[in-house]
Amino acid sequence: MHLPTKTYISTTSAGTAQAADERLLQEVQLRAFRFFWEQAHPDTGLVNDRANNFGVTDYTVASISTTGYGLSALPIGVEHGWLKRTEAVERARTTMRFLLTMPNRRGWMIHFVDRRTGERAWQSEHSSIDTALLLAGALVCGQYFARDPSTRDIADSANTLYRRLDWWWLLTNDGRQPEKRVLSHGWTPENGFIMHSYADYSEALLMYLLGLGAPMEPLPPAAWEAFERPIIVYQGIESLKAGPIFIHQMPSGYFCFRQQRDRFGFDYWVASTNAMKIHRQFCLDNAGNRQTYAKGFWGLNASDGPDGYVAYGAPDGPQDGTVSPTGAICSITFTPELGLSAVRALHERPGSLLWGRYGFVNAFNIDRNWYGSDVIGIDLGMALLAIENYRTGLIWALMDSAGSTSQAFQSAGFRPTVEPEPRLLRRSDRTVDHRT
Repeated sequence: MHLPTKTYISTTSAGTAQAADERLLQEVQLRAFRFFWEQAHPDTGLVNDRANNFGVTDYTVASISTTGYGLSALPIGVEHGWLKRTEAVERARTTMRFLLTMPNRRGWMIHFVDRRTGERAWQSEHSSIDTALLLAGALVCGQYFARDPSTRDIADSANTLYRRLDWWWLLTNDGRQPEKRVLSHGWTPENGFIMHSYADYSEALLMYLLGLGAPMEPLPPAAWEAFERPIIVYQGIESLKAGPIFIHQMPSGYFCFRQQRDRFGFDYWVASTNAMKIHRQFCLDNAGNRQTYAKGFWGLNASDGPDGYVAYGAPDGPQDGTVSPTGAICSITFTPELGLSAVRALHERPGSLLWGRYGFVNAFNIDRNWYGSDVIGIDLGMALLAIENYRTGLIWALMDSAGSTSQAFQSAGFRPTVEPEPRLLRRSDRTVDHRT
């Protein structure tokens, strides 16, 4: 497999602005895809959690969620001609087969593992959300190859990963809390179930939907009803409360929530779209105090920072001028103009401090003169999927083709609605035009 080495980005004024944007997005995707191809171990398919963006990478710890994004990257690579279908099939089979040999607890996988052996790293937990992200990527990859009988085994492996998950074990803490209806963050052999659960609106929307659509003992509809949905208003913009911007973006990498509402009347596409606007407006409002924001950069995310990894967020913080390129780029599915302008501004930043082998660095802070040297796999995966969905809708279509998706959306009470724009975050009345 030979990835293109030349840039797709025009350095002249030739061509239309739209063509230039397409070339830029293509290059961002290509470099993100390169990460997943190069940072996967050839014998296991496990993908490094992170990599140096400017030099030699000696990391050996893989993330199970990043590996999921690596699987969903394969259809994108084939569709863009960056690798042959046979190469994608080989990588998918290698990864799936190894995953099925790895240690698990009731199907739930260890968050961080040695990419060479699959052994537990850093006394990491059996993580609920990271297993869900692995499963989402496996399902997308499986669906892509499912139509060809010769590669149906990839989909079968993905379904095996799905079927072996014991959702009720994490829901009720192995029956010790039989009335509990929110999923635990995970489990460790040393301490048992993690005390924290996904009890508020979060990226766990993705996990709850996978659980509702599970082929074996799915989550009950009550699990969708159980987590809180606090509403915030900032500068007249209404959204669901969540700090880091990825919380609004991650579920929509796999599931398309556009023009539909759940049984509570919430429109999660509106919530995410408004969250992008809130983050941007927050940075504009604080531009007088932060050089990073004053330069037009935005996107507060869980990311590297000058003082370590921090869950930056808006409008309630924390914030110190650190922004995440991924946070701004992934807005492209909800607010295309904001997303495209962010990509342009990032790429036009002089010097090579932001742009490396795998695209934009994980985060930077002009106020502190700090520029991260690493990229993080889940962030690159989110950007890769967000751009692809914006351009073609490929990942949404693949996930939608899985039978579990329609079951999940039905269980959560989703119904398509036709409404005048702008759509409200929540409607509880019965005047909405439902289309089934």
